[in-house]
Formats: sequence, structure tokens, C-alpha cells
Amino acid sequence: MANATPTKAGAATAVAEDTAIRPFRIDVPEEALVDLRRRIVATRWPERETVADQTQGVQLATIQELARYWGTEYDFRRFEARLNALPQFITEIDGLDIHFIHVKSPHKNAMPLIITHGWPGSVIEMLNVVGPLTDPTSHGGDPEDAFDLVVPSIPGYGYSAKPTATGWDPVHIADAWIALMRRLGYTRFVAQGGDWGAQITDVIGAKAPPELLGIHSNMPGTAPPDVSKALASGGPAPSGLSADESRAWEQLKFLYAKGIGYATEMALRPQTLYGLADSPVALAAWMLDHDARSYADIARAFEGDPVGKLTRDEVLDNITLTWVTNTGVSSGRLYWENKLGFFDVKGVSVPAAVSVFPRELYQAPRSWTEQAYPNLIYFNEVGKGNHFAAWQEPDLFTTEVRSAFRSLR
Repeated sequence: MANATPTKAGAATAVAEDTAIRPFRIDVPEEALVDLRRRIVATRWPERETVADQTQGVQLATIQELARYWGTEYDFRRFEARLNALPQFITEIDGLDIHFIHVKSPHKNAMPLIITHGWPGSVIEMLNVVGPLTDPTSHGGDPEDAFDLVVPSIPGYGYSAKPTATGWDPVHIADAWIALMRRLGYTRFVAQGGDWGAQITDVIGAKAPPELLGIHSNMPGTAPPDVSKALASGGPAPSGLSADESRAWEQLKFLYAKGIGYATEMALRPQTLYGLADSPVALAAWMLDHDARSYADIARAFEGDPVGKLTRDEVLDNITLTWVTNTGVSSGRLYWENKLGFFDVKGVSVPAAVSVFPRELYQAPRSWTEQAYPNLIYFNEVGKGNHFAAWQEPDLFTTEVRSAFRSLR
């Protein structure tokens, strides 16, 4: 938008420019990659942890192997080429540039779907499901299961702009995503998400815009109010929990006690994390240490034994994207902005589908899920996969999304 004050004739142009959808391509300067390699090589290492497991955090051997591979063998243009192979766009919503991938299906009557990533992820998480979701016949599926796919970058992540003022919380982002789908001309759509994407998708489902047919979550907000209250206070479990509910209680209790130190820091003091902007190895370690199960799978990738598609190149694509966009700190501010409980019920009224992955932060019980989503149309507990469901198990994730929305076509 021009800096000059527009005339009456120019005002209409300014508004048109505000809502314009601009093609976008990534072009990382070579000097930025040279500087990244230099910083990796210059890392000053601490001593090894004093335990034989990962209870003190990311282990020295794992992060040193990551740094070795990142600095000597990893193709720094890899993530750039992967993203530039897809149609990318920028559009301004509420004064902020939003980056998104938009792939239209070759099949008629494809269902419009917006998928939202989480932290420490990015649109990189979703790249392996783009083809199967948009062109199912080329990936062993039926044309009736085709989607038009929209994958936006959350504000402060990747190539979306960084908010310069407060207010971009999950509720605001949900409103922006509804505006984005309308701007793209969709009069009906469905929404999907995990991690932050799950919370944003739940909020979209609670807002229930007329265009929304339904939602799907792989990290649903199902904790009943009495469970959330007990977790927050550190009190005992509510009485009368079933076996599945007791399992979920223990998982959430552990998570809040020992599993979300990163979230607590970013929720309280995100600006303090200057090392994420100054040291690529500090950024990598911070992003690896999301949860114990995911970290264990990622560590295996750098030992040469990846679990599913969560390979060392995939992991480094995500970290490299975060480094070159300098979004380590800006992405963390979403925790500071958030006022909603991660796993609390959000009041979704639209048709909802839930897939429970076995290595997720917690396994949502069907009983809680039915209470949280009164219009539950699909519920399935799958046999493998962790917190990064689409990233690690793209084929299984694709199958779940197709099944979740089939009844809404």
C-alpha cells in the first residue's frame, strides 16, 4: 500500500490493494546461508548432560549430530525448493500480511479445506499431505475425496508478517482464517488442525460461520471443566473417572507438571529468548524439545533410524525456515497472547471429527470427546503417529481427514 494519502479515487485502489492476493516465492540470499553455516560451526558447546536419558533436555550427542549434518550435508536450498514447487500467496488481513499455500484440486466439486499448523511447526508439516489431499487419484484414493487446500502460516511464523502490536491471539487468528476463506471465494469449507492449529480450528468451530461445514482435530480440546480446574490447581483427580479418562488425566497431569516448560517460558517471557535469533543451534534445540515422545522420534532420525516420514531433512527444513525468517521469538509470542486452555472445551457446535494418535500429548477419551463436541460425526483411535501427525504419518493422516469429512460432502 502506498505511503501517500490517497485521494477519493485512490482510496478505492488502496482498499483493493489491501484485499489483493499476491503471488509469492521464496528467495533466500546466499549470504544468509553462508552466515548460517558459519554460526553452526562456531557453536560453543556446554558439557554433556549428567544423566543417561533425556530428562535434562536435548542430549548433547543428538544436537551435535544435528549440527554436523546441518552444517556439512544438509541441502540449504531444499526447503526453499519444496515450498516454491507449490502455489504460494500473500494477502493482508487486519493490517498484517498472511502467507499461505493454496492448491486447487484437479477434480470437480473438491471440498475446500483450511489446515493450520502449530508450534514448533510451520507449513512444512503439511507438505507431504498436499498431493494426496488435493489429487487423491494420483495417490491411491477416489476423486470424491478431493480437497482444495489452503495452508496458512500463523502470524509471526514463517513468511507471514510478525505482529508489531498485541492482539493476535487464537481467536483473532480464527477470524482471519474465516476472512481468508471468504476472500478466496469459498462459500463452504471445512477446517483442520493440530497443536495451535487444533485450538484455532476449535475456535472457528465455536464461531460457526455460515460457510463452515465442520472441523477435524488431531489434538482436540476435550478436558471437562472439573478436570481443567483440578489440573490448574494441582488438586486430585475428579472422582468417577473411567479407565480411559484416568489415562488422559495422568497424561495431562504429567504434561502440566513436567512437559511444557517451553510453553511456560514463552507464555510468560517470550522476549527473553534472544538466543533463538542469535544461535541456530539454540533455536534447533529449543524446537526439538517440544515433548518427550516427539523428541525421542526426532533423535532417532539423527541416529539414522527415522520413525515414519519424520526424517532429519524434514526436521531441518522446519528449523531452517524458522531461522531464515528469524521467527523463533515472534512465533513464541502466541503463547503469551493466548488466554484459552490448551485442552479445554471450546464450545464447538458444528459437526466435528476427531482422530486420536497414540503418541499425542494425551489420548482424548471418547466420553470426553462426545461431551466436548455434541455434533461428533467421526472418532477414531489410530495405531501409530505422534504429535506431528501429518508430518510423521502423512498417509494415515490423509486417510483420517478423508474419512472425517466424507459425510459432509
